[in-house]
Amino acid sequence: MNGPREQGRPGGDAADRALDDALALANGPRGSGPASRPPGNDPLAVALGHEPDDRPEVRPRPHGDTVSWPEARRIARRVGRRLDARALPLGDELLGMALARALVALTDLPSFDSSAMDGWAVAGTGPWRLKGQALAGQRGSAEALLGGHAVRIATGAVLPAGTTAVLRSEYGSVRSRTDGEWLHVLAPHPAPRPGQEIRRRGQECRGGDELLPAGAVVTPAVLGLAAAAGYDELTVTMRPRVEILVLGDELLDHGPPRAGRVRDALGPMLPSWLRALGADVTGVRRLADDAEVLYAAVAASTADLVVTTGGTAGGPVDHVHPVLAASGARLLVDGVAVRPGHPMLLAELPAGGLLAGLPGNPLAAVSGVLTLVAPVLRTLAGRPVPAPYAAPLTADVTGHPVDTRLVPVVFDDESAARPLHFAGPAMLRGLAAADGMAVIPPGGARAGQETAVLDTGALAPAWGSGT
Repeated sequence: MNGPREQGRPGGDAADRALDDALALANGPRGSGPASRPPGNDPLAVALGHEPDDRPEVRPRPHGDTVSWPEARRIARRVGRRLDARALPLGDELLGMALARALVALTDLPSFDSSAMDGWAVAGTGPWRLKGQALAGQRGSAEALLGGHAVRIATGAVLPAGTTAVLRSEYGSVRSRTDGEWLHVLAPHPAPRPGQEIRRRGQECRGGDELLPAGAVVTPAVLGLAAAAGYDELTVTMRPRVEILVLGDELLDHGPPRAGRVRDALGPMLPSWLRALGADVTGVRRLADDAEVLYAAVAASTADLVVTTGGTAGGPVDHVHPVLAASGARLLVDGVAVRPGHPMLLAELPAGGLLAGLPGNPLAAVSGVLTLVAPVLRTLAGRPVPAPYAAPLTADVTGHPVDTRLVPVVFDDESAARPLHFAGPAMLRGLAAADGMAVIPPGGARAGQETAVLDTGALAPAWGSGT
């Protein structure tokens, strides 16, 4: 990873706190006094009853020091440093990358007064005597229109000086007389009003106006806007390079589960998911449950973020913790109070990259993506903090006594969140049908209660905003 910590990145720490305070759902009882009041007038924060708090800088944590779910997300976002910026030509390669600097208008748009319709540029009131034509791409006529005159004009053509309006082609009729051709308004259409069907110079923006802020994700529309504004290249933050290491001797890469072994669901699922979150996935490797093999793979990686799956608990073949300790890595998150997925971790590697250790159970791993990986990627890629949203639950949801729960939900016709079944740590059936993941506070939530909902980002195109 390159570059200093970006305290002024899109959203900044204040927005980070507001987002997580809105999303977190209090890890304790809600009060009614001043201490429980939401920050400012953020509608979601008001709905959820949260307030921001100040947090210290990210520090290494002792092994097994579990943190709350909102704190884990804060750490993941703060540990990242925005990657280097580079000027790249306009094209598909830019899609999904974030602007490293604001997109500023190079000139007025439109840069000249032009016609918004095919028809006639007219001066004054009609009927009008026709004199010539103006086509798109031609320089403006040096001859000004006099009152009572008109020229045939194409959409986008420069308006002659003196034009008061444009009469669209289906509203007019040309009649020949001995003294030339004359344009009349066809009944029952009214005469054009002054300024009608005219695109005035600077109508969209003036030179120097900010069209998009730094951090805006490049979409096809952004490419079009940049081209229209005269840009040949854009300065963007480079995509985070991510390497995925899939661990587990019990995993099969083809066929149905058999003989005590299961299919690898994360190898096929994670690469495209992380690309949708802005990553450049440089490789997916399946490794045996061997500490030396894992140590060598982590030590050799040049990725900005290494994502491992499995091996984060304390079982006999769970080697992630010993490997991190042997390599001199700093543990920043070692266990999160969230279900599923509590044995997830985040570490800073000696070479400066990061490692996110996800649990091996598929839905638990997804919880790790939403909790740790997505915030890290967003910061590395210079993407803005997404707007949180909330929805009422259609049914009661059982909570964990002390941990946050993430539960797949679908939205009904009234935008209420319906909890889905099959939400166990090893299950993907509920997630595959889900519109998002509801954040359930410790102790559970009742039907009708507003709850934060995370957009998983899995359905986003390459230029989506992520979670």
